[in-house]
Amino acid sequence: MASLPPPLSATAVLDTNVLLALWLFRDPVVEPLRAALVAHLLQPVRSAATDAEFAEVLARPGLFSVEPERQLGLLDAWQSMASLLAVTCSAPWTCRDPLDQKFLDLAVSAQAGWLITRDRDLLKLARKTRRQGLLIVTPESWVGLATAPRGIAGLS
Repeated sequence: MASLPPPLSATAVLDTNVLLALWLFRDPVVEPLRAALVAHLLQPVRSAATDAEFAEVLARPGLFSVEPERQLGLLDAWQSMASLLAVTCSAPWTCRDPLDQKFLDLAVSAQAGWLITRDRDLLKLARKTRRQGLLIVTPESWVGLATAPRGIAGLS
């Protein structure tokens, strides 16, 4: 992973599984990612469609047993941190899972440098997207890059 080119921007799209790791599960593996978000080293973006998916996943009965008040708190925390953007164009790449296409379209619309995900279908597109400046990485890979001796190019 150390041979990745620097991203075109510090704008980042985080998929729903990453948001769950950050906000619901408080996964210690992704704490450096949370710290980068809080320190504004990454500029997270969201769309109406990504917000709707996050809200829907949090509200699934029995899945995580998240109380409605906590659901609102988690959504508010994320929405206060990430900029809401309109999706203005479609990505030139098509995700095998059409439910994940919204993350690619948001990344292209935002001219994001990062799409941070654990989704295999999105990760399979990483080689293609890298050529156009969008780095698709897992949160663990992102943390590894961020904590490398030189850090992530373009973020310091």
